[in-house]
Amino acid sequence: MMIQIGNAPCSWGVEFADDPRNPQWREVLRQCAEAGYTGIELGPVGFMPENPDELGAALEEFGLTLIGGVVFRPFHDPDAWRDVVDGAERTCRALVAHGARHLVLIDSISPRRAPTAGRASEAEQMDAAEWRAFRDRIVTIAEMGAKVYGLTVSIHAHAGGFIDFEPELERLLAEVDPDLLKICLDTGHHSYAGYDPVAFMQRHMDRISYMHFKDIDPAVKAQVIENRTGFYEACGQGIFCNLGQGDVDFGAVRKVLLDAGFDGWCTVEQDCDPTLDVSPLDDARANRGYLHSIGF
Repeated sequence: MMIQIGNAPCSWGVEFADDPRNPQWREVLRQCAEAGYTGIELGPVGFMPENPDELGAALEEFGLTLIGGVVFRPFHDPDAWRDVVDGAERTCRALVAHGARHLVLIDSISPRRAPTAGRASEAEQMDAAEWRAFRDRIVTIAEMGAKVYGLTVSIHAHAGGFIDFEPELERLLAEVDPDLLKICLDTGHHSYAGYDPVAFMQRHMDRISYMHFKDIDPAVKAQVIENRTGFYEACGQGIFCNLGQGDVDFGAVRKVLLDAGFDGWCTVEQDCDPTLDVSPLDDARANRGYLHSIGF
């Protein structure tokens, strides 16, 4: 059994492929390797080259494994279906070209849900028909990823989307074949939503195929929830702090993983605002050092 630690372009402020504030993709690879990681996620499809020869040569140059990729698209919006499928197909092709395993599905932030991030009791819910259509769109992409491309597909709860809070995540899990759809547990988003990621892991380790490591500053979390701050504004206020400085108990996370015989990747995702005067390389080093200090 071996737990491997990777990082992701969102730790360098890369959320959307066409954001002019993004750093250069090769610099992200270089800094990821320099900070001590052996793997990296794809980031939003289109940020890294979609030419497999070009990206493959760079991954080899920096000694990095491509771990997986995220489809962060509006599954909740039937009018955006072509966008969802386009993002999923391009991501799958990129992952398969480099031997990556993990396809992660995230319902992106909805204007209907963004104001209630972290406030489960106030969040608008889909009606029965809307939920069924939403679930079926997730299943369609999961089937494509698993059956056409041979990837391990997982669902990731995310603040401000329609899979945010534990009851929504567990409802989806109960309605979809566990052989088709696994869980990518993000420790930070789970805490943001108001739940204990360790307790969730203890109940669902048999379905967790992949982990995102993120920590939450409890003081900032309390403030942004009280003020109904938007997700990206909360990132700018530093809600996602360095690992070990927030309210996620990573020692307990490690114990659950080890007790379950988890064998695979855990990827650091410290979402940050690229306009702030921060050093993603310093944060990446600090996060790798912290994880090493507790046995990862």
